[in-house]
Amino acid sequence: MPALNWFAVVAAAVSAFVLGGLWYGPLFKNAWCLEAGIDPNAAPKHPARVFGTAFIASLLAAAGFAVYLGPAPALPVALHAGLAVGVAFVATSFAINYAFAQRSLKLWLIDGGYHTVQFVLYGLILGLWH
Repeated sequence: MPALNWFAVVAAAVSAFVLGGLWYGPLFKNAWCLEAGIDPNAAPKHPARVFGTAFIASLLAAAGFAVYLGPAPALPVALHAGLAVGVAFVATSFAINYAFAQRSLKLWLIDGGYHTVQFVLYGLILGLWH
């Protein structure tokens, strides 16, 4: 296992939170809530559990992606890898689940788009911060 820059990994995980706050806040909150069948004004029943789980999952994803990229990836390689992972692995996995759950194309575009941008951000951070 290559040595990881844990500062960069944590920064990448935090970037997912910042992105999520924007993505599922002012950018797509109403559309996402409508498509997901969630009241946009309702607070999560257990916000600490929701946000804690999201951060741990983001941290694991960022660490796994850092291992995949290696210790000092070139920025173009890291960005391309982030785009490829986001589109070809994460978004398509959502597409399979959403097809069987009969979720809307709009919901898939919002969620798949978030995770694609998330992994591009991971690539940007890990490609710049060796």
